[in-house]
Amino acid sequence: MEARTLGRTAVPVTALALGTAPLGGMFRPVPEDDARATVDAAWDAGVRTFDTAPQYGAGRAEERLGTALRGRPRDELVVCTKVGRLVVPRDEGEGGGVGIFADTRGRGVAFDFSADGVRRSLEASLERLGLDRVDVLHVHDPDDHLDQAIAEALPALLELRDEGVIGAVGAGMNAAGPLARIVRETDVDCVLLAGRYTLLDRSGADYLLPLCAERGVSVIAAGVFNSGVLLDPRPGATFDYAPASDDVLARAARIGERCAAHGVATATAAMRFPLRDPAVASVLIGARSADEVRANAAAFAADVPEALWKELRPLSHPDGARA
Repeated sequence: MEARTLGRTAVPVTALALGTAPLGGMFRPVPEDDARATVDAAWDAGVRTFDTAPQYGAGRAEERLGTALRGRPRDELVVCTKVGRLVVPRDEGEGGGVGIFADTRGRGVAFDFSADGVRRSLEASLERLGLDRVDVLHVHDPDDHLDQAIAEALPALLELRDEGVIGAVGAGMNAAGPLARIVRETDVDCVLLAGRYTLLDRSGADYLLPLCAERGVSVIAAGVFNSGVLLDPRPGATFDYAPASDDVLARAARIGERCAAHGVATATAAMRFPLRDPAVASVLIGARSADEVRANAAAFAADVPEALWKELRPLSHPDGARA
């Protein structure tokens, strides 16, 4: 599978990466055997980039990923995790988004974007992963902690990079504006942008993607299905984890119709679209089963005719989140 390096680093990421939030039990439990089979199927499909976080199941996704990767050639894989939330006993947690994960086994998460918190988070992640290093470390959703993340967490990550402890520094969010501020004010190598550069919402292209291209910062595109509405635009479908508006449902249905007219799966177009921008290095897709991985990998490998891209552009609202 094609690989590209992140920013000015030597860290290679495959064009398709596996996200492990579902393996942490997002919305519903995933059996241990299914979690292992999911990672195995990704490896067999040529995926060598794996994304996780302490938030995902309060550490469970990291544990499962580490178990599944054990024995794989370490120099052939890239492991990305995140900082900003520490895994703690449930009664010491602050929410931190862990409530959407099933069976966290009495654990929760607490926000911590301090320099000390960054190092403690990395140490704990390495223990759960069973690794001696991770390749990419992102600040994770610092929405309400942005000033502290820029003043404390990111400088600590940059020190770890300069010390050779990690290979690349990034920041992951659902909003393009704060990521643009991070790119302007810090020396990150990459950003993980979720849901803001998709067939439905290309608002990330307004200023974040051009800024990243100008600064030599790579983009990892996530949330390309906008939480499912692109693949199944029926009433009750969700757009970014909330009920989709009538306009979003209508545009998603028209996107599906245009794809079908060209004999292209909507999933193929959704996954291939971000890579048309030179700033995008990888597309991150979560999965909870081997079958999902195989289906996504097959869709990702399919071709998309240029004529379809031209027909889809008018349906990609410049700010789909407010449409």
